[in-house]
Amino acid sequence: MKKYISFNKMAILAAALVATSSCKKDFLKETLTTARSTDFYKTDAGIQQLSVGTYYQVFNAPLNGEWIYCATNYGTDEFHIGGDPSNSPWNNYDATYGSTVIGSNGNIALPNQQWDALYVGIGDANLLIDNCIKSSSTSAAIKNTALGEGYFMRAYNYLRLVSQYGGVPLQLTPLSTVQLEFTRATPKDVFAQIVSDFQNAAKLLPVSGSPAKITQDAANHYLAKAYLTRASEINSSWNADTKAADLAAAVTLCDQVIARHPLAANFGALWNFTGINSANEQLPELILSAQFTNDVNTNLGNGPTQHLYFVSRYDIQDQMARDLTGDRPFSRLATTYYDYRLFDMVNDSRFWKSFRTKSALNGASPVAPNVKGDLGIMFVINQPGDTRFPLSKISKGTSGTNLVLDVNGTGRAIPTTYVAYPNGRTTDGALNTDLTTAGQSFPSLSKHMDGSRNSLNDVVGHRDFILARSAETYLIAAEAKIRLAQLGTGTFADALPYINAVRTRAQYASGENRAAYNDGGNTLQSASLQSPGVVASFYPGNSYYESNNIPATTAAAAPLAVTNIAALPAQDEYIISQLGLSSTYDRMLAFILNERSREMAGEFKRWEDLARTQTLVKRVQVFNPEGGPNIKPYHVLRPIPQTFLDGIQANGQALTSAQKQAMQNPGY
Repeated sequence: MKKYISFNKMAILAAALVATSSCKKDFLKETLTTARSTDFYKTDAGIQQLSVGTYYQVFNAPLNGEWIYCATNYGTDEFHIGGDPSNSPWNNYDATYGSTVIGSNGNIALPNQQWDALYVGIGDANLLIDNCIKSSSTSAAIKNTALGEGYFMRAYNYLRLVSQYGGVPLQLTPLSTVQLEFTRATPKDVFAQIVSDFQNAAKLLPVSGSPAKITQDAANHYLAKAYLTRASEINSSWNADTKAADLAAAVTLCDQVIARHPLAANFGALWNFTGINSANEQLPELILSAQFTNDVNTNLGNGPTQHLYFVSRYDIQDQMARDLTGDRPFSRLATTYYDYRLFDMVNDSRFWKSFRTKSALNGASPVAPNVKGDLGIMFVINQPGDTRFPLSKISKGTSGTNLVLDVNGTGRAIPTTYVAYPNGRTTDGALNTDLTTAGQSFPSLSKHMDGSRNSLNDVVGHRDFILARSAETYLIAAEAKIRLAQLGTGTFADALPYINAVRTRAQYASGENRAAYNDGGNTLQSASLQSPGVVASFYPGNSYYESNNIPATTAAAAPLAVTNIAALPAQDEYIISQLGLSSTYDRMLAFILNERSREMAGEFKRWEDLARTQTLVKRVQVFNPEGGPNIKPYHVLRPIPQTFLDGIQANGQALTSAQKQAMQNPGY
């Protein structure tokens, strides 16, 4: 919104300059016949161009930069501060976190960046809607589809805003003049608009075209999500009248979407990015993606950068070097011990297909007897009480020559090994100690890794970014069933078929090599792009067997399906006990939130899930080492940016301090 105010001021200044010059003598007369007026945007070609531009602003532009991971992944149970604390205020909830500039680091994500980006997207959507309605187009396919896209993108951004800030200003028409007076609508009114827009979108959008285009299924997936959010705890003071109907409608919508978007047979297929425009980007499970390519002109030079932020500093370990297949390690977000306690590490494949636990020795000068391509780094993600490993970091610098051997490979010593629970330890945190040293090491989330970049230090990636997939649709339906049971409709067990569909897909299949591993880092376009003497650090294996200490097997995994809600999986029972939960509803809500982590860790949804369910504070206190001591109940909403409060007026006057405080969220 701040940007729109600036744009309008510039437009008025330009108009004034034109008026001034017209008073002077016409010493040069020219008629420009190729200029387009705003009427162009009411034509078919104009509508389509507006649509493309709005797609870019709403889906693609936010993925270039640091604010989006700060607002969605930091400060949760899944991730905490990695080796680089540039954006630590978003995770730590300390005195530096607020409505103003929260740090002096050049990488800092400013409080207004999310707000501005979402309102610019809404402004573009308003232009698209307005011009579609006013269009005299005879092509219903173009006009109606673009109108549906406009409604969807406006609702999509308002759902993000209300989930982050609560009630926000509703601006539903294009701004053609400077507007400085805004009031916050109530969350109830914002949700009513979101629901209306998604419903309108679903009526207008085509069924086919996913994941590149917004479809009816995308509208219904997000409408179900809006219903679920409106029915969640954060809105409990006013949602009683709509809750039951919202939840029932969410289940119906989810069933429709699921029917057209079957789950991929293998969870790993979702992340098996093999190159630009890879086959994994077209799987039927995908409902909507932000589309990217290696064409700099198409990406406007602003491709996705999220692949940078989850990667640990593999390149500063013994005999290792940075390379394209290891990605560029900005090391912002580290895994928490919640992640290590969350999965059935023996039977659930999702941890081993989501996190990189081995890297190949790739430095220019390996130390004999090691050679390039040997196992250079290994993370052992074992369980409490394991006595096999004496230290959390085992390297020449910590243990002399008594290194861990690559027993499942060459038999030679591994230069660097990290251990989650060393020396029989039963408490969490051993790996966190290295985050404050030169090591900065943790298993890297690999879902966004991109080795297809053009040079070693390129920050712009090429792979598409998944926004919605049907595994989440299953879990939305499951949570709605849990909430309906709490209201007295059905039973808590009604959620299990939806949850078990996702869990069953996660099992290792018969004949599957459980140690096999791949990720999008393994997409090197040419060996000539690597530094001289450096080879690939990508290693086609994980530490499944070393971590679990079991014999190699390719048998089918034990079933992950849950049949008894009174005896949930051991991992869930542990987390539930840590959170101090006892009622059936609280246990089942924790179970579904845990399942969302297992399935969608690092997919830019976690903060909003925990905030809307009012579980953020407790989970951060228990599982996030930096944020836990500082988080307060009011942190379930973001602060309204100070730049917005300082820039608006009431009755033609700048807001007073009291008026700004009244518009600000409590606690800030």
